[in-house]
Amino acid sequence: MQVVHPRCCGLDVHKRSISACVFIREHGGMEKLERRFCTFTRDLEDLAEWLAQHQVTHLAMEATGVYWKPVWNVLEGRVDLMLVNPQHIKALTGKKYDRRDAAHLADLLQHGLLQGSFIPTAEIRQLRDLTRNRARTVQEAARIKSRIQKVLEEANIKLGNVATDVLGVSGRLMLNGLVAGEQDGAKLADLAIGVLRKKHDQLVQALSGKVHDHHRLMLHKLLRALQTREAEIAEDDADIRRQIEPFRKALLAWMQVPGIDEVTARSLVRRWDRIWNRLRHPNKLLPGLASVPAITKAWQTG
Repeated sequence: MQVVHPRCCGLDVHKRSISACVFIREHGGMEKLERRFCTFTRDLEDLAEWLAQHQVTHLAMEATGVYWKPVWNVLEGRVDLMLVNPQHIKALTGKKYDRRDAAHLADLLQHGLLQGSFIPTAEIRQLRDLTRNRARTVQEAARIKSRIQKVLEEANIKLGNVATDVLGVSGRLMLNGLVAGEQDGAKLADLAIGVLRKKHDQLVQALSGKVHDHHRLMLHKLLRALQTREAEIAEDDADIRRQIEPFRKALLAWMQVPGIDEVTARSLVRRWDRIWNRLRHPNKLLPGLASVPAITKAWQTG
């Protein structure tokens, strides 16, 4: 079988240890070197030095949870890294032997039989972390809003039947009034502002319920938690805007597409490398995107 990478390495990565196997096939001979490393940063630096000592050019490891990430952080830029899906290895071998994983990976890599997973650049990875964190916080905020609505129903408060947004400006003023101990529906309805004031009579009925101290306590806790999540979302937005600044042209280009707002555009920008690969092959693009020249120009100019 043809040798594609004469000097390569396979890593079997675990939480506390890494098994490394280097294959060197040159001048008609083959040398196999094996060594075990711990996963502390200093040990990973020793691994990098060991690979450099043997002039290893290509390295493959399996995507095992998050344990591959510290290894990638240290070795990125020093050797040609390849992260392999374990299912791909199973499809190639049919059977997996833990004690020989590193050697088997090195053997497959040496003959060009492995296909690496897509790993974006460090800047895009950081942007992904921020956008995913924001998405999780938005989901948490939505769950808290649902819990607030549940408490209101239990307290016979039907504010959702009258107000489109229970947690809008008017809604929060009235909820804070409930938490403060106000029981009079008319006084609570007087707290409404804007167009909601036109529904005063309906608000009086909706806010006349059976609110106990326990309901007030729960509403106080939930409103405080919601305020915290909303502050975190605002912080995430500010951090994302700073992180995405180098890709501002691409962001603005995506926002020119009908139906794509800033949040959606951020999600598309964090898929930069994958989409750019598709832009090189117009037949792979989603319908309609190939006809937006501003996007292609933005990817090309950065």
